[in-house]
Amino acid sequence: MILIKKGWTFPLGSVIMIVDKISGTPPFQFSDEKRKVWRFMLKLTLDRDYKAAIYLRLSKEDGDFAFQGGKQESDSISNQRLLILEYLKKCPEITVIREYCDDGYSGANFERPQFRMMMEAVKAGEIDCIVVKDLSRFGREYIDSGNYLQKIFPTLGVRFIAINDGYDNARPDSGANDLVLPFKNLINDSYCRDISIKVRTNLDAKRRSGQFVGSRVVYGYMRDPENKNHLIVDRDVAPIVQDIFKWKLEGMSPAQIADRLNRSGVLSPIEYKKSKGSKQRTVFQTKPQALWSAVAIYRILKNEIYTGTLLQGKTTTPNHKVKKTMLKDKSEWSRTENAHEAIISSAQFDLVQEIMQTDTRSPSGANGVHLFWRRR
Repeated sequence: MILIKKGWTFPLGSVIMIVDKISGTPPFQFSDEKRKVWRFMLKLTLDRDYKAAIYLRLSKEDGDFAFQGGKQESDSISNQRLLILEYLKKCPEITVIREYCDDGYSGANFERPQFRMMMEAVKAGEIDCIVVKDLSRFGREYIDSGNYLQKIFPTLGVRFIAINDGYDNARPDSGANDLVLPFKNLINDSYCRDISIKVRTNLDAKRRSGQFVGSRVVYGYMRDPENKNHLIVDRDVAPIVQDIFKWKLEGMSPAQIADRLNRSGVLSPIEYKKSKGSKQRTVFQTKPQALWSAVAIYRILKNEIYTGTLLQGKTTTPNHKVKKTMLKDKSEWSRTENAHEAIISSAQFDLVQEIMQTDTRSPSGANGVHLFWRRR
């Protein structure tokens, strides 16, 4: 048996068995509940019919991706589609039955929703041909790209066409292209690495110069319309932030502050952003309308950004292929004072931090911390 990828098992010979999940059970003893698709390996030739899928992709780093400026599709995606359809006019044996598009997804890995759907269709035998503009649109990850093109697709009997690279594994001369293919994939991988290094360097330079490079702006601030890397005070909710700090100084706990805001009908941060047109969502929301919580209050009280200080670069990833974030040492954080207008004075912020280190709870029915209660 040859295990090509998790979820797929292929016996030696012409018959391919595709199963949903690999377990300790021998391949021919799977239970009836597990879906099995049997099909014969068909030789890749130009004289038989193919059911094709068009695959389109553009990463955010490449520029003009969808939903910028109100567009529903990037120009590059439209151009890729036109080029592929024009090319397929010369291939009567290929019938396009489906299109998959990952607009705004990196080619550094294959964790893309539409790509996964396409491969499920391949495993189900619904598609036996994939057409892309070029190899970089398929993927820029050297190892996995080579695995798909040189192992998985040939084993599954899937015809693969990369138009601009002149690659078609069904053509008699595809063997010559197979020698060049690894080098092209390596170049695409190197390009992705170079872009990652340039982006990291650029972001780091912006952080050191006091520019805001976060993807989301905290409650109480908004992006400067004239400079997206500069924060300005949101006058509509800045008084709420000031009240939160004032109530904490008066002895109220984060939970009591949250309850007070909810009783007053003040929109929580996520609901306020929605009211301003934001499409931001959270998996932690359990009610139709998100309410203030003690955790949200605690985060505001601990965030030094309200004093005009930017703390950025707290996390990082090992490289462009690994998306798992790691917390950096505090000495490596980027700290810029007076980067923007303060909502809370530094003295008030420091006093709140001291109080949060000493008080622990409020007497039952009281609105503040007991006068003589201090943490030992």
